Amino acid sequence: MNGILIAAVLVLAVLAVIQIVRIYELSSVIREEDTALPTPEDNDRQGFWMLVFGIAFIASFFAMMYAWMPDTLGLPASEHGPQYDNLWDISMGIIIVMFLIVQPVLFYFAYRYRGTAGRKASYFEHNNKLELVWTVVPAVILAVLILYGLSTWSTIMNPSKENEPIVVELYAQQFKWTARYAGKDNDLGNANVRLIAGTNALGVDTLDAKSADDQVTPEMYLPVGRPVLFKFRSQDVIHSAYMPHFRAQMNCVPGVPTQFQFTPTVTTADMRKDADMVAKVERINAVRAKAGKEPYVFDYLILCNKICGAAHYNMQMPIVVVSEEEYAAWIKEQKTVAETL
Repeated sequence: MNGILIAAVLVLAVLAVIQIVRIYELSSVIREEDTALPTPEDNDRQGFWMLVFGIAFIASFFAMMYAWMPDTLGLPASEHGPQYDNLWDISMGIIIVMFLIVQPVLFYFAYRYRGTAGRKASYFEHNNKLELVWTVVPAVILAVLILYGLSTWSTIMNPSKENEPIVVELYAQQFKWTARYAGKDNDLGNANVRLIAGTNALGVDTLDAKSADDQVTPEMYLPVGRPVLFKFRSQDVIHSAYMPHFRAQMNCVPGVPTQFQFTPTVTTADMRKDADMVAKVERINAVRAKAGKEPYVFDYLILCNKICGAAHYNMQMPIVVVSEEEYAAWIKEQKTVAETL
């Protein structure tokens, strides 16, 4: 009942405002005033508030940078990460510089050249030099950025083949990830969603000899300093394997295998000791403590970066980066397909 009364009051208030505006317009007609034309006072007022808004807008930009920059990703944990971050920094640096030049000028000009009595706007038809400058300069900058971006992309997507990568399949389904390691032969056996049955949740082809030593695990361990070739598969809809700290992301498309390779460079234990990460975890835990929640402990994660359904937000799996010795001990404990199916 209260909700209906509040809604009725709001509707009546809007109708009252509309009627007041209408009455004002009719009275202006009687007084033979043209309310469509702004007065010098209107121009002064609007120009002043445009300038105030511009100053507040620029100030809010710096305030947001100060507040949120500490919560950005920080140290990259993969070999290609610094190249990725460098491309991002250069691109954002150019954008921010241009933003800080253009926006203050626009807001100042709106104030400085507001309409005033006796001032007439200059008619400016064409200037070849200006046209050349604002066409060529952005074109050159964009061309350099695109070429640098293509070079970075090519380097990331075509890593060195000096060391044979560990092959791991990352299998996506609503709403979880499952890993399948290629085993001692480092060669994944065939798999197909049509073979999914019973405990064979990934549809591994047990008749393929290469599948016998594959190891299916609900968690992921990676050795630091060794390249890992991820092969992605999806059971149902398009997912996206997003590993932010490794600066890696690849779509998982049903029926279309995709892949991405990177080399982890920072163990989970070392990342937990990183000064920026320690400070970030402390801030997170201060918020969680106020909410009565358990303390957060940092882990690398695989997240889904596609809205794949109702539980999309919860589709994640930890990645534990360890030493070569720890990885060897862990992988030795995992059962093979031949032992489980």
